[in-house]
Amino acid sequence: MTFLSVVTGCYNEEGNVYELYDRICKIFAEELREYTFELIFIDNASTDKTVAILKNIAANDKRVKIIVNNRNFGQIRSGYHAFFQAKGEAVILLVSDLQDPPEMIPQFVKKWRENYKIVLAQKTNSEESPIFFLARKFYYNSINHLSEIELVENATGFGLYDRQVIEDIRKINDPYPYFRGLICDLGYDRALIPFIQPARKRGFTKNNFYTLWEMGMLGITNHSKVPLRLATFIGLGVAAFSFLFGFGYLIYKLLYWNSFQVGTAPLVIGMFFIGAVQLVFLGILGEYIGSIHTQVLRRPLVIEKERINFD
Repeated sequence: MTFLSVVTGCYNEEGNVYELYDRICKIFAEELREYTFELIFIDNASTDKTVAILKNIAANDKRVKIIVNNRNFGQIRSGYHAFFQAKGEAVILLVSDLQDPPEMIPQFVKKWRENYKIVLAQKTNSEESPIFFLARKFYYNSINHLSEIELVENATGFGLYDRQVIEDIRKINDPYPYFRGLICDLGYDRALIPFIQPARKRGFTKNNFYTLWEMGMLGITNHSKVPLRLATFIGLGVAAFSFLFGFGYLIYKLLYWNSFQVGTAPLVIGMFFIGAVQLVFLGILGEYIGSIHTQVLRRPLVIEKERINFD
């Protein structure tokens, strides 16, 4: 029988993990009976009852495997680590807050059987706040225009990945990847399955402005040099404009020496403008340097506290 892996990360999802487990088991029992599976939960040091609930599930079902991290290593590193622990011929990634409907798994498997190495769920709409959905859509459109490769818009990584894809990603050995861009960079044909993302039933999102900004900048720094080149072009443009503006002031002053007062306002405005431009692009440069720094450190993705059912 074909063996599949389902991998999900969790942090303080005590209200969702049992329902997720129950729905996945039901899918394999009713629609994917010819497949066996493992369900890997990686917990990012939850502070609620998530781990206790998972241990109770794992005690009664050896198909459920648990990794508990020493601390919260962030969803990027944690999910990436769990991805490599899977042993299935294909790996299905989804989040544990039930906003990635597990009922789509049979559609993923069907496309996989049609020889697609990567099958992705693509959001056409969302029951979340329209403002957040539009903001994400704007980001995906922006990064697609900036990127050196074509990225899949409105795809979060929810989908299925063939074992060959997993091994190719393992060879790349990126310690902090922008996963959505990395899978596109491999160049495999992808199947896209549209879906409407449901609203979160229980609990609260663990993303905040900082984590969203980090993922956003990671996508740009890992897949585009446009901001760096833009800094050069704008710098040249500002320098040329400043020279022409200054030269014009000089000519005007020479022609109307006694009546024209230069004043300090243009000088102050110019200083603030140039200072702001420098700070913005210094920040962009810092993001790229920070990305290089992460690559050079080569720290482990996570430090595990314990494993359950992996033997």
